Amino acid sequence: MPTLLATRYARVVVDVPIPQPLDYTLAFADAAPGQVCVVPVGRRSQAGLIVEVRDSSAVDAGRLKAVASVVDEVSPLDQPWLDFTLFAADYYQQRWGEVALPALPPMLRSKPGPRFAQALARLRRARLEAPPAATPVRRRLNAEQQQAVDVLVAAQGFGVHLLFGITGSGKTEVYLRAIEDRLRADDRSQILLLVPEINLTPQLEALLRGRFQEAGVVTLHSGLPDGERSAAWLAAHEQRARIVVGTRLAVFASLPALALIVVDEEHDPSYKAGEGVRYSARDLAIKRAQLLGIPVVLGSATPSLETWAAAQSRRYQTLRLTQRAVDEDAEPPAIELVDLRPPQAQAGSAIAPAVAEALAATLEAGRQSLVFLNRRGYAPVVACDACGWLSRCPQCSTFAVFHKTDRTLRCHHCGYAERAPRSCPTCGNQALHGVGHGTQRVEELLRELLPTARVMRIDRDSTRKRHAAEQAFDAVHAGDVDVLVGTQMIAKGHDFQGVALVVVLNPDGQLASHDFRAPERLFSTLVQVAGRAGRGGHASRVLLQTRFPSHPLFAALARHDYAAFADGQLAERRSANMPPYTYQALLTAEGRTMEAALGFLREARDEAPAEPEVRVFDPVPMALQRLAGVERAQLLVEADRRGPLQAFLRAWLEGLRARRSRIRWQVEVDPQEI
Repeated sequence: MPTLLATRYARVVVDVPIPQPLDYTLAFADAAPGQVCVVPVGRRSQAGLIVEVRDSSAVDAGRLKAVASVVDEVSPLDQPWLDFTLFAADYYQQRWGEVALPALPPMLRSKPGPRFAQALARLRRARLEAPPAATPVRRRLNAEQQQAVDVLVAAQGFGVHLLFGITGSGKTEVYLRAIEDRLRADDRSQILLLVPEINLTPQLEALLRGRFQEAGVVTLHSGLPDGERSAAWLAAHEQRARIVVGTRLAVFASLPALALIVVDEEHDPSYKAGEGVRYSARDLAIKRAQLLGIPVVLGSATPSLETWAAAQSRRYQTLRLTQRAVDEDAEPPAIELVDLRPPQAQAGSAIAPAVAEALAATLEAGRQSLVFLNRRGYAPVVACDACGWLSRCPQCSTFAVFHKTDRTLRCHHCGYAERAPRSCPTCGNQALHGVGHGTQRVEELLRELLPTARVMRIDRDSTRKRHAAEQAFDAVHAGDVDVLVGTQMIAKGHDFQGVALVVVLNPDGQLASHDFRAPERLFSTLVQVAGRAGRGGHASRVLLQTRFPSHPLFAALARHDYAAFADGQLAERRSANMPPYTYQALLTAEGRTMEAALGFLREARDEAPAEPEVRVFDPVPMALQRLAGVERAQLLVEADRRGPLQAFLRAWLEGLRARRSRIRWQVEVDPQEI
């Protein structure tokens, strides 16, 4: 039991929108900053985090409530972790407790029950479920890889290293050698390796377990059951695990001896949280490394333009890998554009004749093909030609997608679902038809075109069950699949040794997007999916179907010239004064009507403090105006320097928080979608 002594005072943060830590009397001798506790907040008790212990308080002791209990079964989080979460809260304009408490594992975010100690003991004894360790293979480094490893091994203190390597150039092996050096240099050191997608963690964890069998490897991501996630977090916190591999939430893992951070596919938009605290895990990884004085490695074949600009200005050190690791003389896969303009294309067909022939030839040769379409479902919309009815979502300003497997119409934004009608709800016409193609429809078409082929679809719909994605990818790696069709899930990070042909369907939609980041994201996606071809060292092709074969983006892609593409995009952004040459924040509002949302934002604009370096734009409806029955609008704020923007936001948001309004609003710093 904790020892009682004379009154001291604790400053505690809780997961509520309170601007400052709350003061409590503290009667526990062993309590320390970083310790989880239980405190009364209003009429109820909840978990909190002690961030400071004092001998006095500015508040009269008679008005203060007492800390009810402390969780002394778990050692306190260290001061660097507290400093890091405080920075994240300040930068993203959130309350400290709204960042720190959600970063804790589920078992520490709620009041401990009477059997908490027993549950904790079970978590410490638990053998975490994990993929079997891969057979350790220490690949020979080529000259470029060795040079990159030498730089990372010699790195002392904080520094950002951009590992800019083409797909298949062996970036992972460079990571492994750098990790190996840090683990060997200090038997306490810990490593954090971030990946953008949950489905990438099993193969990477298996690789790490095989390579570092005594280090202790755990995974952290939102798809884990609460018990497994808590056990993994605890193993890292208590330094029983020396390597943590995880998605963006892992950037907040407690790693008391963190010595190196690696951010794989650093360009990926998945590193930016889309709800709650809208943080960028990549940017926070860099800041955490800076606070700790350790190196951070950003790996990508297509760095984000923010990262590319920093590297070009030499704020980041660039390490280049220009050769494929499997064969230094191997050429990258040839990228061929398949013209879909009449008369070359077959009207209404998702797969051009030239592509169908290539798929058949690849199957005949005993190789695998990958067909990429970033649109799940069977058809994006169902239509009635008689009256013009379309399958709209009743809750969103978008269409409900037809899913043939269960004959439903589903909204991919709000989750609304209903049985697909057999006849038009408006006029009774029974000749309804799907417009466009999704992965389900392409899968069906491929089975018709290649009746002897083993076709597999991998998307969010086909991998809903736990371990389904892992099992599907294992089948591909084992050669049990001839043609793989899927969405973004198959485009990133997978080392498909047998794929000789990659087909990209319908990339044209993003060419006309209103989002200024769309060309960057499209180029990155196409490079990633093209990079799945030829990784086993054999000849390979990439066929890209388009109605705009002369577009300069496709020309740069065919030349495998990311640098030219990125430099051109940066020149455009500089002339238009867009990020990374300006800094932005986005205030969004949600109301029952669009006028209510816009009205709130107009009032917020009019009440904004005067700041000559900050530009406040007029409010406008969001691109997806209605979501789940709520009308949404946005207001953009930007400045040429971060400092004035942050100062403006602090003063402005305090005023907005003091207002009483039925409008839900939030602010996002460094928004990725406008």
